[in-house]
Amino acid sequence: MAFFDSNILLYLVGSDDRRADHVETLIAAGGTISVQVLNEVAHVARRKMNLPWEDANAILMRFRTIFDVVPLTVEVHANGLRLAERYKLSVYDSMILAAAIQSGCDEVLSEDMHDGLRVDGKLTIRNPFRA
Repeated sequence: MAFFDSNILLYLVGSDDRRADHVETLIAAGGTISVQVLNEVAHVARRKMNLPWEDANAILMRFRTIFDVVPLTVEVHANGLRLAERYKLSVYDSMILAAAIQSGCDEVLSEDMHDGLRVDGKLTIRNPFRA
C-alpha cells in the first residue's frame, strides 16, 4: 500500500492537470496519509496558495475521507526522530516515514525525498513522476 506525501497530494489542487491526473490514478489504488501530511497541506494551502480557510478545510476533509489517516503518536514521534538521525532527513519528512512504517505501507510517494531510499528494510521512497 502506498503512503502519500503532501507534495504529491497538492497537485490535486494545483494547476498542473497532467500531474493531477497521474495522482488521481495513484489514489484510485488506495493509500494512507498521516496527520503530519494534513498539517503540511493546510500550511501550503493557507500560506503559499492563499486559500481561504473554508477552501483549505474542504481540501483537508476530502483527504480525510479518501485516505486512511495515521495519527501522530508518541511512538511515531520517537521512531521519526530515530529515522531523522539515522538517514539525515528532516524531522518533518521522518515523521511521515515513521507513520508509513507504523501503518504497514511498503512505499512512500514523494517528489522531494530521496527517491529509491530503502528505510529500515521495510519502506521505499519513490518519486511517482520520475521515469
